[in-house]
Formats: sequence, structure tokens, C-alpha cells
Amino acid sequence: MKLNYKRTFLVGFAFLSISAFWQMYDTIIPLIMRDTYHLGDGPAGIIMSLDNIIALFLLPLFGALSDKVGRRIPFIVAGTFTAVVLMMLIPTLDNTYGAWAPSTSLIVFIVVLGALLVTMGTYRSPAVALMPDVTPKPVRSKGNAIINLMGAVGGAFTLVVMRMLVVEGASGRTNYLYLFLAVAVLMVLAALTVLFFVPERKLVQEMKDINYGVSEEEDQSKSIEVDGKQKLPPDVMRSLILILATITLWFLGYNAVTTAFSKYATKMWASGLNHVSTCLLVATGVAIISYLPIGFLASRIGRKKTIVIGLVIALACFIFGAVGARTFSPMLYVMFAAIGFAQAAVTVNTFPMVWEISRFGNVGKYTGFYYTCSMAAQVVTPIVSGYLLQYVGYDTLFPYAAVFIALAIIPVSLAKHGDSRPGKPQSKLEALQGADD
Repeated sequence: MKLNYKRTFLVGFAFLSISAFWQMYDTIIPLIMRDTYHLGDGPAGIIMSLDNIIALFLLPLFGALSDKVGRRIPFIVAGTFTAVVLMMLIPTLDNTYGAWAPSTSLIVFIVVLGALLVTMGTYRSPAVALMPDVTPKPVRSKGNAIINLMGAVGGAFTLVVMRMLVVEGASGRTNYLYLFLAVAVLMVLAALTVLFFVPERKLVQEMKDINYGVSEEEDQSKSIEVDGKQKLPPDVMRSLILILATITLWFLGYNAVTTAFSKYATKMWASGLNHVSTCLLVATGVAIISYLPIGFLASRIGRKKTIVIGLVIALACFIFGAVGARTFSPMLYVMFAAIGFAQAAVTVNTFPMVWEISRFGNVGKYTGFYYTCSMAAQVVTPIVSGYLLQYVGYDTLFPYAAVFIALAIIPVSLAKHGDSRPGKPQSKLEALQGADD
């Protein structure tokens, strides 16, 4: 069974646009809140956490809703175009600050920002669920690797145009309008690419045909594949819970480091800012070049083993960080390169393990399960780890992460379902799958 790379890259444009937006949002919105609306770190931090809180509720809801509708692309297109309209109001409000009273300007800004976050939450699960809808289960790790790669390209696009198009005016105020416009154009083009070049109904039907009758076991589950409403068997449900536990624990550990590393480095190292961006860039670069190889590795040894390898590497890195990151040394670049590989190994394969348990008709719901766990962890862990940093000390950061990563190894090791099961083609249609790669 082969992956249709052309199809998967086209589907990946949806995630590319989402990643481009969030790269811009996470970088620029804090600056606007600080420089234009003069918000302190506390209130700004609360506002910046709203996206995860909103996503915690909206991603499962709209994942399940797109299951019920039976289509993903209408959500992607409608969500993208609505988001583009709302996001273009942000630099407009920033550039016209002073036209209203400061309190009124702030209220309007928060209302627009809230509406934008809600809109982005309506189509992320459908966008991510589209790939497993049109991809055979055994090759979904490879497919997810491409989706992550496309997301990285979207984030890189934003970083590049940010350097080119962010303009400082004569008054000293920074104009973000051209940056927002460039990202908006990319998002629109990406949505149109998916709309016109991904025949969703046809491809979903092909996947149903591939999965029907390929084995006696699958033949007995046709009704499950059609509507996705039947309850999972107890042993399968247990595996799903174990996989979701690993996802939660992974984000509790990993996200603590990603959110606090810049503060840690500037506190612990002399001239820490000179090395922070390089460390993060090394991790990101290694992750990008690792996505596809990890997809191939998972197809050879299985998703579960690949995830465990990634978790063990991350655990070793954070243990080293607890001892060796108190002062800067070039070895930290090696550590962050390894963290980048570990992040790719976990990210590429945890989603497909959840999708493997899903059925046609409920992939969006299971995508929502993943995001419920990941977003809940990303809401909780900055708060918990932040209090530890403040009241216990910065030496707690890497041990805190290491504890959760070590715990994450246990549930996925016990899971009995969700691994990839590559095998020989069982039907002529399956044998033809990927012939146009």
C-alpha cells in the first residue's frame, strides 16, 4: 500500500495556512498588546491563553460536527475566509489607535480578537481530519509527516515575510498591515487549492472501497465504517485512553520547556538571548527534516515503537538539561537537535494512532479527542511550571519536563491498538492506490 504524495501535499495546504496564521499570531499579537494597548504581562498572558481555552471546547465540537455533515472542505473554506476578514481588522485597529477613547479601542480589539479565535477554532479539526479521511490507515504516519512538513512551510513563510514586510513608521510605530495581508493572501490561496484540487467526496468513497471487504474482520465492521456510532470494544477503548494519556503527558512536559525556555536562558545564562533563537531554530530545523524519515521509520517498525524512541530521546535530553543547561555550552545545540527529532517522532505518530482506532464517520470526533488532551495540557502546564519557576526556582524546569516525559512512556507502551499494520494489498483497488504518486 502506497501513500499518494501529490494528494497528501494538496490536502496539507489547509494545515499550511493554519500554521502560517498561528506563527504570526503568537509573534505579533503580544507586541500589539504591549506597544499599542499598553497591557501588562499578566493581562496579556491571560488573553494569549484564550486560544487554547477556546480550542479546548471548539475543536472537539467542530470535529464531531464535520463528521455529522460528512464533509470537511466547507468548514475549511468558510472558516478561512471569515478568519481572513477578521484578521485584517487587527492591523487596521492597531494603525488607527487613538481614533477612539483608549478603553473603547481596547474593547473593540478584544472583541475582534475573540471572534477571530473562535473562527480559527471552527475549522482546525476538520482541516486535520481531512488527511485521514482520504488516506489508508497503514500509511497515515507518512501522511501526517507531510502534513507537519506543510505546516512548517507555512510557519517559515510567515517568518520570512515578517522580516521583509514589517515596517516601522516615521512616528516610531510599527505597521503590521502588509504582513497580515501577505498571510491573508496565502490563507486564501491555500483554501482555494484545497477546494478546487481535492475532490473530497470521490476520495472518501475510494477509502471506503479500499477498506470494505479486505479481510473477514473488516467485513464484519462495515456498519461501523459507515456511521461511526457504535461503541468501541472495551480493549480498544482502553488503548485509546492510554494513547490520549501519553499525548497529555507529552504536552505537559514538552510545552513547559517551549513556553519558558527564553525566560530560563536569560535567567541562567550570561547573554542568554544570543543563544535562545539559535537553540530553537536548531530544534525546528531538525524536526522539519525528520518528518518524512520518521514517517518511513514508523512504517517499518510501527508507530508505537517510534513514539517510544522519541520519548526516550526527549527524556534523555531533559535529564541532560537539568544538569548541563545551567550554563551555556555548544552541547546544548546537540541537545536541541535531539529534541527536534524527538518532537517529530511523537507528533508524526500519535495522531495516526488515534485515527487508527477511529472509523469512517467519526474521524473528526477523534481528532477532537486529540486536541482536547493537547490543548488542556497546554493550558495547565505553563501555569503550573510558571509557579514552580517563580517560587521554587528555575532549576525546576527541565526536571519538571523530564518527569512528565518519563510518565508518558508508560501508557503508550501498554496500548494494544492503534499501531500501523502494513500488509499486502487485499484488493485490486488497494493495489492501484498510489499509482499516480
